Amino acid sequence: MMQGYQRKRRRPVAEINVVPYIDVMLVLLIIFMVTAPIVTQGVKVDLPQGRAEKLPADSKPPVVASIDAEGDYFLNMGGGANNEVLDLEEIATRVAALIQLEPERPVVVKADRSIAYDKVIQLMVTLQGAGVPSVGLMTDSPKEKK
Repeated sequence: MMQGYQRKRRRPVAEINVVPYIDVMLVLLIIFMVTAPIVTQGVKVDLPQGRAEKLPADSKPPVVASIDAEGDYFLNMGGGANNEVLDLEEIATRVAALIQLEPERPVVVKADRSIAYDKVIQLMVTLQGAGVPSVGLMTDSPKEKK
C-alpha cells in the first residue's frame, strides 16, 4: 500500500486589520479640532466684564440670543454662526419650539455693553414668554491689572 502524502490544511485567518481605521479616525479628529472653533463663532459683541459662574461642563450647548451694538437681535441655537437679523416674535417662536423639545437646554443673553438696558429687558421678557424657565447673561472675564 502506498502511503499518501497528507497536506496540512490552513485555516483562514478571521482577523480585521484595524490600522487603516485608526489612521482615518486620527485624521477626522484633527479635522474636527481645526474646524470646531470656526463653526462656533457668532455675532461680534463687546460684552461687559464681570465675574460669573461658568455653565457646567456636562450641560448641553446653550441657546444664545444676541443683541449687537446697533440693537439688532440674533439667535444661535448651537448650530454655528447665525448672522440673520430676527425680530422678537421670530425669536420667541424659535425658542418656544426648541424648549418644547429640550426643556433642560440653557438659554443665555449676549448683549453689547453699549446697548440700552431696555433692549436687554425686552429680549429677556420675550424669552421668558416663550417658556424659558431661566435666562442667563453672558459676560467677559475682567482683565487682570498688572
